[in-house]
Amino acid sequence: MNRIISSIRSELKRDSDIKLKESGQRFFKEKVKLYGVKSAIVGKISKQYFRNFKDTDKAAIFKLCEELLKSGYMEESFIAYKWAYLLHKHYERMDFKVFDKWVNNYVSNWAECDTLCNHAIGTFIEAFPEYIKNLKIWAKSKNKWVKRASAVTLILPARKGMFLKEVFEISGCLLKDKDDLVQKGYGWMLKEASRKHLKEVFEYVMKNKKIMPRTALRYAIEKMPDNYKKEAMKK
Repeated sequence: MNRIISSIRSELKRDSDIKLKESGQRFFKEKVKLYGVKSAIVGKISKQYFRNFKDTDKAAIFKLCEELLKSGYMEESFIAYKWAYLLHKHYERMDFKVFDKWVNNYVSNWAECDTLCNHAIGTFIEAFPEYIKNLKIWAKSKNKWVKRASAVTLILPARKGMFLKEVFEISGCLLKDKDDLVQKGYGWMLKEASRKHLKEVFEYVMKNKKIMPRTALRYAIEKMPDNYKKEAMKK
C-alpha cells in the first residue's frame, strides 16, 4: 500500500506546475492544497494505477483511497474518487458508510464535492435508491459541503428524469440556505430535473421564487425556454 501511495505522490510532484498551482487557487474561496497538475494527467495516473488492481479487493482499494484523502491534496482526492467510481459494478449497500464518512470528513471544497457525488455516490443511489433518505439527512447538516452533497449527488439521476419527488424534497430543505455554493448546488439539481420534467420544475420555481435566492433561481431556470425564464425572473 505504502509503495503505491508513494509512487503516485512521486508522479504528482514530478508533473506539478507552480503556475498552475497558483492559478488554481482563484477558483476557490477557501485555501486548497494543490500540486498543480493538469486534470488530464491526474486522470491518466488514476486509470493507470487502477488497471493494476484487478486482483485487489474493493476494501483494499477503499483503504488506499482513504490514505490519499488524508493528505488533503485535491489531486489525490480526485484519484481516490475516480477509483471509487470505477468500482461501481461492485457496489454493495454497506458501501454507503464509506461514502458518508468521506463526505463528512474529507470533502472541503466544491470541486471535491462534485467529483465524488456526481459519479460515485450518484451511481450508488441509482443502484440502491433506498439510501436517498440519507441524502435528506445530509440536507439538514451544518456542514455546507454535506448540504451541497445532498443535492449534487442527484445531478445525473435527475438528468435522466429520476427521483423528482426527492429532488423537490431536498430542494425544500435547502431552499433558504444562505451559502451561495449550496444555492448553486440545489439550483443545478433543479436545472437537470427540468430537462425531463420542465412543467413540474417550472411550477416548483414559481411557487417558491419569492423565498428562493436569486442565485438558485437562475441556476434552476437556465435550460428553460425564454418565456419561462422571463416569467420566473419577474419581481
